[in-house]
Amino acid sequence: MKSEVRLRPFLSLGQIEAGCDEAGRGCLAGPVFASAVILKPGFRHPLLNDSKQLSKKSRDILREVIESEAVAWSVAMVDNEEIDRINILNASIKAMHLALDSLIVPPQMILVDGNRFKSYKNIPHTCVVGGDALFASIAAASILAKTHRDEYIRKLSLEFPYYGWERNMAYPTREHREAIARWGSCRYHRKSFRLL
Repeated sequence: MKSEVRLRPFLSLGQIEAGCDEAGRGCLAGPVFASAVILKPGFRHPLLNDSKQLSKKSRDILREVIESEAVAWSVAMVDNEEIDRINILNASIKAMHLALDSLIVPPQMILVDGNRFKSYKNIPHTCVVGGDALFASIAAASILAKTHRDEYIRKLSLEFPYYGWERNMAYPTREHREAIARWGSCRYHRKSFRLL
């Protein structure tokens, strides 16, 4: 039996911390999604970990738990056209800001997965490389961003079935690139990315 991953519950005791993460940054099509999550101070779950380390089944279980038990959570997206206008880094940060905008509880500290972020209002933030495998709130945000994005991409795949998005989630797999070479790009592709 797999042992429980021990994630840190907070960076600073006594502060309301929101974990932030994005999903879909490296994809060739569709929006980038981001989530912000504030967990209860004592929140723990045996499956909770970086979304990339989890099966779809585990992510789906955790999504339901997080959405029902978090103090506050939010998911936001920035579409492919805006990604092309402002670049993927700025779009990822904008999606995080939009997610923070929608939290029903304002955080006092923001924990961000990765090494780049732009200040949000006057709230202090800390960037943590690999934070989704270190802090519970960032791991929770990674799960919500991933599951909400995957759900969205599966819907887009019904409109454009030949790219195999229901399998590759619009990442640059061989299947996806070969389909672009054969069928061309569609309106959801990020034209600023190297598609072939």
